[in-house]
Amino acid sequence: MNVGILGTGDLAVTLGRVWAAAGHPLSVTGRNGRRADEAAGRIGHAAAPVAPAGFAARADVVVVALPWEGLETGLSLVGGPRGALAGKTVLDCTNPVDYGTGTLKPATGSAAELVARTAAGAHVVKALHLFAGASWPYEGPRDTAPVVALCGDEASALDHAAALVRDLGGRAAVVGGLDGSRQLEEAAGFVMRVVAAGHNPRFAVPDVDPAALRAATG
Repeated sequence: MNVGILGTGDLAVTLGRVWAAAGHPLSVTGRNGRRADEAAGRIGHAAAPVAPAGFAARADVVVVALPWEGLETGLSLVGGPRGALAGKTVLDCTNPVDYGTGTLKPATGSAAELVARTAAGAHVVKALHLFAGASWPYEGPRDTAPVVALCGDEASALDHAAALVRDLGGRAAVVGGLDGSRQLEEAAGFVMRVVAAGHNPRFAVPDVDPAALRAATG
């Protein structure tokens, strides 16, 4: 599928490199044309920098890898409020979290719901906000691959998201509709709070075997 990446930072570049290696053509854009050129160059020959105005027409799936502060501006540049992303799968990777304190930035709602309101008619999926770029690609055993939680309302969009997660080496888990995305974003805040307290968040969540749990409760 043709993947459009809205963002030019390290996460955008890392995801782009893995998806390019999996055979996906990529378009890259952002608020700064020079940085879009540089990001596409870092990804490689499969990526093309494009102007924001022509971005939506080139992408089947749009991946939003922007900081919280630039989210609405970036979506507006590519025509989101005018319906340019209508009918497209849009993966929101935004982490609306203060990294020092773990405090969630939006007072109400979620970043993913803000994306849905700003990108009129888009099929938004919350995805890939909990794992840093260094997590990808994952090339270890399948049963220890990172589990990427997804929230979204459109089945085809969730399928697109799951396919891209598999290309990264991860495992996709659909955990609810878009109205559950705030909980996913709060999980990122929880992770930051544990890190700020000097601990590895991997050990702050119980190790639960779903099969054993089903057997115990069945």
